[in-house]
Amino acid sequence: MAAFHYHHHHHHYPHSDLRRLFHRLTIASSLSILCFSLVYLLTGCCESELSENTDIKTPTREFLVSGWQYERNGTSVEREVTTALGEDAFSGHPGLEANSSGKEWTATRRLPQALIIGVKKGGTRALLEFLRLHPDIRALGSEPHFFDRHYARGLDWYRSMMPKALDGQIVMEKTPRYFVTVETPARVHAMSKDVKLIVVVRDPVTRAISDYTQIISKTPDIPPFESLAFKNRTNGEIDSLWSPLWIGLYAQHLERWLAWFPRTQIHLVSGERLISDPAGELGKVQDFLGLQRIVTDKHFYFNKTKGFPCLKKPEGSSKPHCLGKTKGRMHASIDREVLQRLREFYKPHNQRFYQMAGQDFGWQ
Repeated sequence: MAAFHYHHHHHHYPHSDLRRLFHRLTIASSLSILCFSLVYLLTGCCESELSENTDIKTPTREFLVSGWQYERNGTSVEREVTTALGEDAFSGHPGLEANSSGKEWTATRRLPQALIIGVKKGGTRALLEFLRLHPDIRALGSEPHFFDRHYARGLDWYRSMMPKALDGQIVMEKTPRYFVTVETPARVHAMSKDVKLIVVVRDPVTRAISDYTQIISKTPDIPPFESLAFKNRTNGEIDSLWSPLWIGLYAQHLERWLAWFPRTQIHLVSGERLISDPAGELGKVQDFLGLQRIVTDKHFYFNKTKGFPCLKKPEGSSKPHCLGKTKGRMHASIDREVLQRLREFYKPHNQRFYQMAGQDFGWQ
């Protein structure tokens, strides 16, 4: 960041300094592209995929690229500066000269103002990657699991994990487990009673199968779905405490959050519509966050192989980008009767959830 602090006593910026600044910005942005391509080539995938399920033990490590701080968020301070420049330098505001405090120019680590709290296998990674296209969103790439696993490390540790952000920008993270962990709502409330909460929900039956499919990929010798889903296969009694089924009881989880936060601070995203109409769902999320609708249908194309919307031009790259290999897996095939029994089981829960949510998600 040091590269950017010009200390002039009379806060006057001669043209030569501006020129030098833009020269620096140009160098920085080419560095950024270079660095991104290197990372891309070396890892063969995006950073977010690498850190998807990693549990972070240490604060963000940063390394300097010729005096510019790089963060694991894949965006560097130089983007923050350009954002700030873009707003002031050319809009006829006195901008540079008027800025005596220097505060608007400094990117700082702040606690998040918004959280994606759930649900696992609902489409949270897709939502986060789509939102990161917005210049006013600064999002942590990995899942910090602060409120559920690492709460004892304290808010200062949590803040140290966050990407740096300018004044107008919104800092956010996603940890899908928050939605279903009992202690979390009170802890989040203690950090901020004004935080905005986003939950991506998806048909609980397909969500459960997706969850089970993910478990298979990590534990190949797991018993078949049926034997875990039922307490008693003969009378069809379901084990609603088995994690893949329990997570889908959205009404009971939402109820816990509503004990701490008003419904207006919780935004529900349809996981199905996030795939069929990403721009529409993102428009609503941007409205909820109080941001201009900058991410629109121009940003997406539909990839038939993956069955997913992909990004035409992700941040810092000219290559189109789809989510990583672990996304959009082929689901394990489950017996028709079993599916029918599960739909029956979830029906009353879904109805109750629709009432609490004030919207019908149309799950069959």
